Amino acid sequence: MNKLILALTAVSGFALAAPLAAQHAGHAGHAMTGADADEAHIKDTAHFMKMHGEALSGAINHPTRKEDRLRDQFRKPAETLAFFHVGPEMKVGEYAPGGEWYSRLLGHYLGGEGQLVGLYANPLTATPDPARQQRVRDQAAGYAKDVATATGLPAEKFSAITLDNLEGQKGTFDRILVMRAMHNMLRGGVADTEFRAMRDLLKDDGLLGIEQHRAKADAPWSYANGTKGYLREKDVIDFMRVMGFELVGSSEILANPKDTADHKEGVWEMPPVLATKRDDLKGLGESDRMTLLFKKAK
Repeated sequence: MNKLILALTAVSGFALAAPLAAQHAGHAGHAMTGADADEAHIKDTAHFMKMHGEALSGAINHPTRKEDRLRDQFRKPAETLAFFHVGPEMKVGEYAPGGEWYSRLLGHYLGGEGQLVGLYANPLTATPDPARQQRVRDQAAGYAKDVATATGLPAEKFSAITLDNLEGQKGTFDRILVMRAMHNMLRGGVADTEFRAMRDLLKDDGLLGIEQHRAKADAPWSYANGTKGYLREKDVIDFMRVMGFELVGSSEILANPKDTADHKEGVWEMPPVLATKRDDLKGLGESDRMTLLFKKAK
């Protein structure tokens, strides 16, 4: 069993679902690589779980998550949030909450001491259609009520903004999470402006976590340009560097070698969507995914 799994298991009080193989390209605030970086992250993550494992476990196992927990085996929220070092006292932004699966979990986790903020696309760059722009604003306006209804906590505990209005928000976020959403930004041609806005929102020592469907390293650009949902890991890291971010670490938490990542209709052929209803894809779990953590470049 990987040492990081052992460290997490020892201090968290709950079993982790699958082996976690973390390969780190560095450590925040240090210029370490290889074994030194692994050891540093193990220590940091073990300390994190010692401090916050009980709160994270309580949120994950909350009775209101009965249906959502069916996907925990594929999305591994305990390992993922621990890798991103999301603490219950933090101000956390979730970009493009969509179906709000993570929002419902984060609502329980952050609803006491922390702050959960839904981050919605800049409507002015997302679409030229005024009706669609208003739809984005309406979704943001309804976010707090959605999370409150799901968690049973007061709506005042939650909020949302669109990325065209950062007034009073710049430099106030501890963490921003971009969960399976980067391909939509790229195919919509707004990734540069969206990530620049998110960089402005982060504190100087804030971190940004990305979970993204992963294309094969040799996949052609025509397949890995976002239109199929899959992106090449190196492309993501390089793009984020241009956007003013440095890679802190990468992890194989959400790797799925059963996913060939070459489906004609893209990631949506995989569970849970199963858009083409292919029998050979059923029971394979969800897509192969990269898990990357970034800090703001100086």
